[in-house]
Amino acid sequence: MSKRQKPPRANSAREPKVRDVFVGRPFQGLPDEAEWVALRELVPAATAKLRLLPEYTQKYGEREVTLATVLPLAWPALTKPDGRIFLGLQRGTQSGDVNRDIALSLLLALEAPLGGPVGVPPLPGVGPRLADVIEPDPMEVTVQDGFDFWLDEESSDPEVRESLERANASIFPTVRMSAAPAAYWCRFPEKAHVRWVLGDDEDKAMAALSRLSAAGDLTLGDSTKFAGMFRAHGLLVPVWDLPREPEASEWEPAVTAFAQRYATALADTSELDAAARRARQGLLGRQVALR
Repeated sequence: MSKRQKPPRANSAREPKVRDVFVGRPFQGLPDEAEWVALRELVPAATAKLRLLPEYTQKYGEREVTLATVLPLAWPALTKPDGRIFLGLQRGTQSGDVNRDIALSLLLALEAPLGGPVGVPPLPGVGPRLADVIEPDPMEVTVQDGFDFWLDEESSDPEVRESLERANASIFPTVRMSAAPAAYWCRFPEKAHVRWVLGDDEDKAMAALSRLSAAGDLTLGDSTKFAGMFRAHGLLVPVWDLPREPEASEWEPAVTAFAQRYATALADTSELDAAARRARQGLLGRQVALR
């Protein structure tokens, strides 16, 4: 594809236009909702395999589908000459329902010519969402060191290679923690972080964190700091600042211990006491919302 070419525009006539309705938890109901949010918002380079439901394999055959955090030039989807499909998760938002956007990209990729980017309409309209298209399998995430998985040996598109070089240069080391689901360690030039997408109801998760904060149990140990949290796709994501040097594996025991404290606090359904209510106000004041 030359630099003057763009992904083809999809035939949006197939999709009725509707008002753009915002969905606060677009991945709710999918297995590993928190992992979908983490790959969308936290992880620079990762992939996961998806399986089509039987009705789609009957219609389109056995197509290998790979969910990727990012595709070249932030394409929504990409087909390979051999029929493989890559589906981009970190991409421009088309509508208020990220789930529907991604599902439509997959459906259009199944019908698209092989070996190129897939165009999508400005607004998807009503139609299937991911749970209507893919099997409800647990997500097996593979964190990648770079974006070389974009390319096959025969790939020679200079624009894609240029995008690959830029993307690889922007990557920071990231490790998926085994101590908790959807928890990721990452290293930046000045410090490291652990960021954990909590898959629980937002109010319940906030109450649990408030109890821990009031008890002084929000840190991951000496030399660490609870930096705050952000809200992404309806889920809370606490963030801890860590020293830069220890590798991710050194923090597994601390994350395990915190996950146990959090589970205990989450199970407490009593009313928050005065200290926990004050802690909650402090946490809310340090929260950043991401759509």
